Amino acid sequence: MVLGTSSTASIIVNTILIILIAAYLVYQGYIVWKRNKVAKMLDEDDFREGMHKGQIIDLREKKDFDAGHILGARSIPYATLKTRFQEVRPDLPVYIYDQGRSLSSRAALFLAKKGYKELFILHYGFQRWNGKTKKRS
Repeated sequence: MVLGTSSTASIIVNTILIILIAAYLVYQGYIVWKRNKVAKMLDEDDFREGMHKGQIIDLREKKDFDAGHILGARSIPYATLKTRFQEVRPDLPVYIYDQGRSLSSRAALFLAKKGYKELFILHYGFQRWNGKTKKRS
């Protein structure tokens, strides 16, 4: 009887884990779908080509920005975006990046809710950027 109880508990735990993983994957898919409706993912070449027509926002923390950032970028860490988004002009294209792309996706969704229309995200983020950079001394 103890063997049956342990087996049942194991099945329940595994079922719960599978449900949680499936829910997480569905949620991530939903975020990607929403992001793709409000922002365009750009590879490095397209990002570099268009960024001169708009504003470049680095969403990483200040220490990461100071260690190296895309030339011409302005630091607005994601943690402060909700209080500082007015610093970003809504009439110009907005080119955003972080280390990867997860913060950029959330930032694009937030900015779209605030009425920003032209939002572009650096596909692989700063971690794979090969263009010009600048460091703060």
